[in-house]
Amino acid sequence: MLELVCATSNKHKLLEFQRASGPSVLVRGCESHDCPETGTSFEANAIQKALCYSHWSRAEWLFADDSGLVVDALDGAPGILSARYAGPGSNALANNRLLLRRLEEVPRPQRTARFVCAIALLRNGSLAETFRGQVEGFILRRHSGNYGFGYDPLFHYAPMGKSFGCLPPDVKWEHSHRGRAYRAMLDWIHERR
Repeated sequence: MLELVCATSNKHKLLEFQRASGPSVLVRGCESHDCPETGTSFEANAIQKALCYSHWSRAEWLFADDSGLVVDALDGAPGILSARYAGPGSNALANNRLLLRRLEEVPRPQRTARFVCAIALLRNGSLAETFRGQVEGFILRRHSGNYGFGYDPLFHYAPMGKSFGCLPPDVKWEHSHRGRAYRAMLDWIHERR
C-alpha cells in the first residue's frame, strides 16, 4: 500500500484526497503548522508548504497543494490569494462577496475563470516533482448549490451545465483541478515504484 502524508490544515482538501484515493493508497493528515506562502505562483507556494511540513514528518512521500481561482476580468485575481482574498482571516463567504462585488459590472462573456491546483511532491524530504491541474469555467452572478467549499458555488462548469457547488463530491473530483493534479501525481509515483 502506498502511504502519503498530505501537508494541509484545510480539512476539506484532506477529505477530498482521502475519498479519492482508493483501497491501495492511504492518505494521512498531519499536525497543522504555520508555514509561509510567499511565492509568486501556485507551484512556488506548494513547494514552500511541502518543504515546511517536511521538517515535522519522516514520511517517505509527502505532498502539499496550493490552489485557487483565476479570473480573467480581474487580471488573474484572486489567484494565489484565493483563500485570503477579502483579507487576513477572511472566510469563504467574505471572499465570495468581494469577488461578486468586483465582477458586478462585468458581462457574462468576460466572466471567464479557471480553478488551478499545483501539487508539490517530496520524497524523503526532497522535491521529487510538481503537478498541475486546471479546469475552465465562468463566474456566476449568485451562489448555486450546497456542495463543495470556497468558490465552488460561483464556478459554473459548462460540461456539466452547473456549478461545482451543485456537483456531489465524487462527481466534482472527476472533473476538478485538484482531482486532475492528484491523479497525475499518483500515476507518476506508480510508474516509479
